[in-house]
Amino acid sequence: VQLVESGGGLVQPGGSLRLSCAASGFSFSSDPMSWYRQAPGKERELVAVKISVGGSTDYADSVKGRFTISRDRAKNAVYLQMNSLKPEDTAVYYCNARRLGRTYWGQGTQVTVSS
Repeated sequence: VQLVESGGGLVQPGGSLRLSCAASGFSFSSDPMSWYRQAPGKERELVAVKISVGGSTDYADSVKGRFTISRDRAKNAVYLQMNSLKPEDTAVYYCNARRLGRTYWGQGTQVTVSS
């Protein structure tokens, strides 16, 4: 199983980015996929989760109304649309998938929000 993130980068405050995570090895359409982030000196935190392709979503309070998680069954992928970005959103963002009691992580993609 492999999760590969893309889409990170440098953006100004108020800007937008869209992260992508492509999964291979298993179809995760019926399994939870999530985005986590880890800022320097801080613990990794859950940002958003979508429990299945057609299932419910949940967000950290700090990103509600600004970030949207979505999934594509055909591409076996999960996305994170991030709008109205703030400097405190700066972190390495990780894709996460869980299946049959096992947890899988991507390598992470850096998001930096700075003027």
